[in-house]
Amino acid sequence: MSTSTDRGVDRPGGEGRAAHGEHVASSPEQAAGPVVHTPWARALALAVGAAAIVVVILLAFLWPTVTSTVKDLPIGIAGPSAQVSAVEKQLDKAASGAFAVTTLSDRQAAVDAIQKRDVYGAIVLGDSPEVLTASANGAAVTQILNQVAGNLQTAANAQAQAAVQQAIAAGHAPAGTKAPTITVKVTDVVPLASTDSRGLGLAASSFPLVLGGMLGGVLISLLVAGSWRRLGAVALYGVAGGLAVTGILQGWFGILQGDYWVNALAVGLAMFAIAAFVVGMNALFGRVGIAIGAVLTVLVGNPLSAAAQPLQFLVGPWGAVGQWFVPGASVTLLRDLSYFPSADALFPWLVLLGWAVVGVIGMLAGHFRDQEVTEAAA
Repeated sequence: MSTSTDRGVDRPGGEGRAAHGEHVASSPEQAAGPVVHTPWARALALAVGAAAIVVVILLAFLWPTVTSTVKDLPIGIAGPSAQVSAVEKQLDKAASGAFAVTTLSDRQAAVDAIQKRDVYGAIVLGDSPEVLTASANGAAVTQILNQVAGNLQTAANAQAQAAVQQAIAAGHAPAGTKAPTITVKVTDVVPLASTDSRGLGLAASSFPLVLGGMLGGVLISLLVAGSWRRLGAVALYGVAGGLAVTGILQGWFGILQGDYWVNALAVGLAMFAIAAFVVGMNALFGRVGIAIGAVLTVLVGNPLSAAAQPLQFLVGPWGAVGQWFVPGASVTLLRDLSYFPSADALFPWLVLLGWAVVGVIGMLAGHFRDQEVTEAAA
């Protein structure tokens, strides 16, 4: 028996029908109305735009490496002036422009210059020729200097053999006289720690530090309200991050060397500087400011940081430019603190401090600007 309160009955594969024949929607989409589709032009534009972003990121990270060349590597030469001049010509002939040569007084001066990072290596000439390296400068530099040592040894033995042959021809030496074998000794003045014997740790940790600083700034920008609270959050983030990250890099993996607290200060300041800059840009320009901070830090600063190769190898002035950004300054500072305590580290400290100050100024400027707008509206 049916009544006036009969309800529609859903039928498998069909539509429900009300008691009086009304048509009942069989799906939520039909009940909510027609589905509005994204216009084709917009969908295609988004796809092309996403692909373009990938291309930009790829170029930003690969371009400095692909276009890098061995050039202007600072090295020193010590020894008799005639030998120094001959070796300089030999180096220039073998690889023109590869080295920026500084003449040094003696071996000790060469060691001092390496420890201060005035040069990346040195050639000591004389009766016992020697090539001084510093594997803490990276595998690329060590490989080049080892190759230089091999070339010098080959050339020295060839010259000795030629001199003996001339002496025999002139009757100054008996036939069958053998030339002395000359060995060019290679000495690692600043070796890597045994816990990071290949020197990969510092370069590998550079990008995670940069990414961590940026993510911290983004999260604080989006989730913390109030300029002073944001500043406090960024400060605590820098302190906690510096202590924790240094504990891992130095206490656990042994990548960093030297004083833990100084290293923690450097790491914390780097993370604070990146996060503060992102938050400051957000305070000034809104969500666009976050993008500005990310682009300058990740897509510009990090590829130019020269974390895995000498800054001189990058095209044009970009190696030097990269040292003005947080990624480049931080990796240089941590390398100096770990292995080159005699080096002048003032510049990277100032760079990190400068970016931190810019970020704080941005946060405060955004705060007072918003305060003025609120008062004007009232």
